[in-house]
Amino acid sequence: MALPSRIRLIVVAAIFLLQTATSPAQYVGPQTPYPLLVGYFPQWGISIAQPYYVKTLIKNGAAARLDQINYSQGSVRNGRCSLADPGADLSIRFKRKNSVNGIPDMPLARFRGNFHQLEELKRRYPHLKLLISLEGDPRDFAEDAQPKNRKAFVASCVDTFLRGHFARGISRPTLFDGFDIDWESPQAADAANFLALLQEFRAQMSKLRPGLLLAVAVDESPQTFAGTDFAAVARVVDQVGVMNYDYIGPWSARTGFIAPLFSADPHDTHSIETSIASYEASGVPAEKILMGLPFYGYSWTDVEWSNEGLFQTGHAIKEDRSYHHIRDVASQFSVYREERSQSPWLFDGNTFWTYDDPTSIRFKASYAYHERLGGVMIWELSGDTEDAELLGIAYKSLHEPLDATVFKPRTRTRPARKPAPAAQK
Repeated sequence: MALPSRIRLIVVAAIFLLQTATSPAQYVGPQTPYPLLVGYFPQWGISIAQPYYVKTLIKNGAAARLDQINYSQGSVRNGRCSLADPGADLSIRFKRKNSVNGIPDMPLARFRGNFHQLEELKRRYPHLKLLISLEGDPRDFAEDAQPKNRKAFVASCVDTFLRGHFARGISRPTLFDGFDIDWESPQAADAANFLALLQEFRAQMSKLRPGLLLAVAVDESPQTFAGTDFAAVARVVDQVGVMNYDYIGPWSARTGFIAPLFSADPHDTHSIETSIASYEASGVPAEKILMGLPFYGYSWTDVEWSNEGLFQTGHAIKEDRSYHHIRDVASQFSVYREERSQSPWLFDGNTFWTYDDPTSIRFKASYAYHERLGGVMIWELSGDTEDAELLGIAYKSLHEPLDATVFKPRTRTRPARKPAPAAQK
């Protein structure tokens, strides 16, 4: 018997919704229609000249825009994981004005410090994921990854940070949502143990609870990790964060760009484009790659006048400086921009600065969108301006990127990809 038209309409609509829900969606970033925006939060931020508190993430709008925070850092030493700075993590008392919830820490409270503030931040922004970045001497990592030590080492990391046993009498089992492993960098002899270490992390994390995230921070080139099977690594981890910065720095007597999207130096072809392509060629899917963005820069003095100081010899200053410092001094310099990468530099006839600014960040984040990368990661959040200028433009560019046509004259021939979802207008 024929169904009434109204019922037929309902049935057709239900079938359409079911097909839509079950058909595979185009994939740009993990669990989100847009690439992820990830930022490293500096443990030491409370002690810098312009203190950077967890509450700063609320005041400057970063918390609402970030998808994930990697807390730098947790310690890897003597065969176990531990807090790198228990004072900053657990003990410092925050006053009302610097507290996320506006309540000062009580003198007798045991759970204080950055960890308490991060807990309050997650309550306010439940979408935020929080990873602990494990950092340490490469020799410690190499020893901990040995078969005889591996299981116990990982168990200590899981117990400390995922079960939340930060200190006697303190238990916060849901503060951290996973690990960011920053082993810089496994040598050829460590390659098998590096993979096995990640597999052990994954096994113990999966046994503890589902949904925990595992990330690795890697150098600009997979060749740094001699012998590492990155296709196998990518099957174990959720994110491969490529440290796309320090392509040049104080170790060089010659000026250049800290993080060029495309190479402009005839003597050096290294670039973010080639770094990302090399990891994809090594077996890492684009949707697991995070492009690194530096919120700092380097300078040289006594630089030769030729080419407005670019690619010239000079005296390198060892210390990096934050973007907000560079922006503050920029009015004393002439500002130049390399057309292909949109990378800026400053030069006054003597001093040269390389850094990223809103224009280059917009260019890079838009590229990450069109290349369908997993997202971008910021090193590190305190380098931004008081109003989070760079982070804001990165967020905008991941959601409303530049048109893909701006990259066509610049990019090398790359394998064809399915088109990304249309950007918001």
